[in-house]
Amino acid sequence: MQEQYQPSAIEPAAQAKWDEARIFNVAEDTSKPKYYCLSMFPYPSGKLHMGHVRNYTIGDVLSRFKLLNGFNVMQPMGWDAFGMPAENAAMKNNVAPAAWTYDNIEYMKTQLKSLGFAIDWDREVATCTPEYYRWEQWLFTKLFEKDIVYRKNGTVNWDPVDQTVLANEQVIDGRGWRSGAIIEKREIPMYYFKITDYAEELLADLDKLEHWPEQVKTMQRNWIGKSRGMTVRFAVADDSKTGLEGDYAQFLQVYTTRPDTLMGATYVAVAAEHPLATAAAADVPQLQEFIAECKAGSVAEADMATMEKRGMPTGRYVINPLNGEELEVWIANYVLWGYGDGAVMAVPAHDERDFEFANKYGLPIKQVIAVGDNEFDATQWQDWYADKETGRLKNSGEFDGMDFQTAFDKIGEKLQSLNAGEPKTQYRLRDWGISRQRYWGCPIPIIHCESCGDVPVPEKDLPVVLPENVVPDGMGSPLAKMPEFYETECPCCGKPAKRETDTMDTFMESSWYFFRYMSPKFSDGMVAPEAADYWGSVDQYIGGIEHAILHLLYARFFTKLMRDEGLVKVDEPFERLLTQGMVVCETYFREGANGSKDWINPADVDVQTDEKGRPVSATLKADGQPVQIAGVEKMSKSKNNGVDPQELIEAYGADTARLFMMFAAPPEQSLEWSDSGVEGAHRFLRRLWRTVFEYLKQGGSVAAFSGSQEGLNKELKELRHKLHSTIAKVSDDYGRRQQFNTAIAAVMELLNQFDKTDTSGEQGRAVAQEVLEAVTRLLWPIVPHISEALWSELNGAKLWDAGWPQADEAALVKSEIEIMVQVNGKLRGKITVAADAPKDQIEAAALANEGAVKFMEGKQPKKVIVVPGRLVNIVV
Repeated sequence: MQEQYQPSAIEPAAQAKWDEARIFNVAEDTSKPKYYCLSMFPYPSGKLHMGHVRNYTIGDVLSRFKLLNGFNVMQPMGWDAFGMPAENAAMKNNVAPAAWTYDNIEYMKTQLKSLGFAIDWDREVATCTPEYYRWEQWLFTKLFEKDIVYRKNGTVNWDPVDQTVLANEQVIDGRGWRSGAIIEKREIPMYYFKITDYAEELLADLDKLEHWPEQVKTMQRNWIGKSRGMTVRFAVADDSKTGLEGDYAQFLQVYTTRPDTLMGATYVAVAAEHPLATAAAADVPQLQEFIAECKAGSVAEADMATMEKRGMPTGRYVINPLNGEELEVWIANYVLWGYGDGAVMAVPAHDERDFEFANKYGLPIKQVIAVGDNEFDATQWQDWYADKETGRLKNSGEFDGMDFQTAFDKIGEKLQSLNAGEPKTQYRLRDWGISRQRYWGCPIPIIHCESCGDVPVPEKDLPVVLPENVVPDGMGSPLAKMPEFYETECPCCGKPAKRETDTMDTFMESSWYFFRYMSPKFSDGMVAPEAADYWGSVDQYIGGIEHAILHLLYARFFTKLMRDEGLVKVDEPFERLLTQGMVVCETYFREGANGSKDWINPADVDVQTDEKGRPVSATLKADGQPVQIAGVEKMSKSKNNGVDPQELIEAYGADTARLFMMFAAPPEQSLEWSDSGVEGAHRFLRRLWRTVFEYLKQGGSVAAFSGSQEGLNKELKELRHKLHSTIAKVSDDYGRRQQFNTAIAAVMELLNQFDKTDTSGEQGRAVAQEVLEAVTRLLWPIVPHISEALWSELNGAKLWDAGWPQADEAALVKSEIEIMVQVNGKLRGKITVAADAPKDQIEAAALANEGAVKFMEGKQPKKVIVVPGRLVNIVV
C-alpha cells in the first residue's frame, strides 16, 4: 500500500474496476427488491456546475447505500437536450444546435464519469434524438384522436422585428430581449393538452404522496387552485346590446368565490378581448386605443399582480340579478381573456384590488359585510373588509345577518330560481399549451390539409424528424422557411398538404423520460411492458425546489395519461421526493463608470474578517484595492461566484468534492461554499488513508473480529460499542432520515475513539480490522473511490459483494455506564457503575465521589435524586 493518499491514481482505478464488473448495469431481477433512484436530468449547457455535483452526489449516496443492502438498484442518466439556449448559442457561434448539443453531452458525460457516479450508462437517453421523441409524437397522435389534445387560438408575445414568438421572460419592459422592438399581442392557433380533465385527480392524489415535502404539495395545490364558487349571469341592459350576438347579447357571465358580496357589486370589468369590449369600442377611438394598449401588455398572471391597474368605462350596462341595479361595464387591463369568462364582478368594499381601482376612478363603494362593530372607511383599506370567516351580511335585503356559508347557499338557490347562476367548482389550472414557434424542439406530428383539416401523422410515418443541419437566424422558425420540411401529402386524401412547423414545449420531454429509462432501446413503444411492471414508479426522485410546480405537475399528468393508454400501471411517478438546497457563495463587485456592476470571482479576492470570522472588507488580489462585498447568493455565471467542479476534482479529487458537498449542510438546505471546508474534507480523507496505512504497516490485515466479546478488555468493548452504535446511526441517517452530514460526523467520532484506543495484540488487531472494514463500507456511498482502494488493501474481496455492515446487538449493550454527579444542580464529578446497578448502589457511589464530597462540605444531603442512566443530583 502506498503511503500517500493520491486521488489522481486511485479514482480512475476504482472507476475502471466498477466498469469492468458492470456492477451498476442492471436488468429486471425478481429475486431482489428493486430501487429506482433518479436525479433530475441536466440540460447539456456545456459544463457541470456545483448544483449538478450536489444533486447527483445525493442520488449516488442513496443508490450505493441501497446496493450494499441487497437491492437491485437502477440509477440512469440522460440529457434534457431541446430548448432555447441551444438556439441562442447557435446564433452566437454560427453552429447548428444539434452539433453544439452533442458536443456538450460528450464533455459533460466525461465530467460525470470523473465523479464516480454509480450510473447505468447503458440506459442513457438524449431527448433530441428521433429514437426518443418518436414515442412522444406517437402519444400525441393517440391523444389527439381522443380529443385530449386539441387546437385553438392562443395569445402570444409577438416580436415584429425578429418575426417570432417570445416567452414571457423574454419580454423586458414591453420590448423583445434581442431586438428591443415593442412587443405585440397576437392570437395564433396552438395545440393544448386537456390537463384540466385531470385536475381533480391531480389534486386528490397529492394526499397519497406521503414522502413528498409538504411545501411542494402545497405549491401544487395552489397551482391547481380548486375553488367552490358561483357562476353569475348579469343580464345585458336593453340599450347596451348593439353589436353583440348570441349569448353575449343576453348576459355577461362571471365566476366568483364570494357570491355573498353580490349586493355590493358596483361595476363589472371585462378583458380587452371580450366581445362586449369590442362592441363598445366600435365607434369610440379612445376605447380602441385603450384596448390596443391592453393587448400589448403581458399575458402572464404573475405580471398582473404587480402592474398598475388601469381601466376605461364602456358606457354599456348590465343588471345585477339580485337587486336589479344597473352596473357599468369597464374594460380593465387586469382581467385576462384566456382565464375563466374574461369578466369579473367588482365589489370594491370587500376586494382590495377593486377597492384601489374604485378609489382611483371614483366608483361607488358599497359595504355589504360587517364584522362586529368595526367602522367601515371607504378611503382606507382594512384587512377585515375581506373577512368571510366572521363577517355577516348587511345592506343585502333578505340575506342580511347571514354568515358566509348560509348566504352562499341561499343566494345560490335564488340565482338558480332566476336562471341567473348556479354553484360551480372551478380550477385555477388551465389547459397546457404546448406549441412553440421555435426550431430546436420535437416537431408536432400534424399535417394540415385543406380538405381533411388537421390530420395526425400515421404511426408508420413516425418519427417526424427534425432536420439537424440548421443554424437559426432568430427571424422566426427556420422550419416555416423550409419547403423540404413542410411540403407533404395528406395521409387521408393524398392531396398536397402542409406539415405543422411548430415544435413542442420542452416540458414534454421531461414529463416521461423516467419511464423511457426502464427500456431505453425498446423499439415497439414508449416503455416495454415487463420493464414498466418491474420498475413501477421511481422510488426516490431528487431535484431543485424550482421544479416543484410545472415539471412535477406535468410528470404526474403524463403518468396518468400513459396509465390510461395502458402503458404503465402506476398512478404517480415518484414515491419519494427530495428537493435539495442551492449551492451559494460570497459575491464581490466594483461599480463601473456607468453604474453597472463588475462582478469579481471570490478566488480573486482577499477577505478581512473580524474576531468572530465575519467578513468586514475585501480587496482584489491583483491590485490590492477595495472591492464591495455583496453577500451570499446562489452560484451563477451572472454573479461570477461559481467554482468549476473540474478544477476542484483536479486539485483535490472527486471524493473530496463529494465529501464536502454531503458534509457542509443537510441536503434540503442551502450549502454555503467554503474553501476551508473543502480543505478540511481533503484533510479527513488523508487522515483516513494514513490510519489504514499505519494499521497495515504494523502487521498486515487479519480476520475481522466476530463472535462473543466476553474476552475483550474494557477499552476494546467500548470501541466495539462505538462502532456498532455508529453502524446503527449511519444506517438510519442514510435510509430513513436522509441526513448525510450527521452520518459523516458519526464516522469521524468513531475514528477519534479508534485513535485513542490501544488496538495492539491479537484481539486488538481483530477489533481494529472490524472497525476499519466497517468504516470503508459506511463511507463507500459518499467517498467510493478511497473506500474501494482501502477495502482492497484491508480485505481483498469485492466491496460491493460484502454487503452493508450490520449492528451487533450484543455490542450495543454496555456492561458499565458513566453517570454525572451534581451537587445542588452543578456538575461536580462522574462515576462508573454497572449498567444494571440498583438505585441504592448508584446513590452510595455518588455520595462517595471525591468531587461530591468536596462540595458537600460535610453537610448531610436533604435529598438524592437519581435519573437512571444519566445523572445523580445531591441536594444539600
